[in-house]
Amino acid sequence: MNTIEPGLYYHYKHDPLKDISNYAYEVLNIAYHTEMHGKEEGILVVYRPLYESFTYKAGKHWDVRPFFMFMENVIKDGKKIPRFSKITDPSIISELEAIKRKLYD
Repeated sequence: MNTIEPGLYYHYKHDPLKDISNYAYEVLNIAYHTEMHGKEEGILVVYRPLYESFTYKAGKHWDVRPFFMFMENVIKDGKKIPRFSKITDPSIISELEAIKRKLYD
């Protein structure tokens, strides 16, 4: 994947046996660092957490991560997997949208 769409994503640390919002994030947009024009490191993904423990601990905020890091693969349990995976299940999306409204509206 060379681009990223706004939407809901799970970080590779998400544990499906825990809360549905565990390591869930909403990608809001792409940002560009004005001093790094044309450099890969200057493309940033803007996102925010959807799990309460982190949101309340750090406060309501947005995070940024370099695009190449957001898109890279990591090794987990000896397997190469994406750092972030887009959530496509409509029922999960619906539940996370409700959590998002509770946290950020």
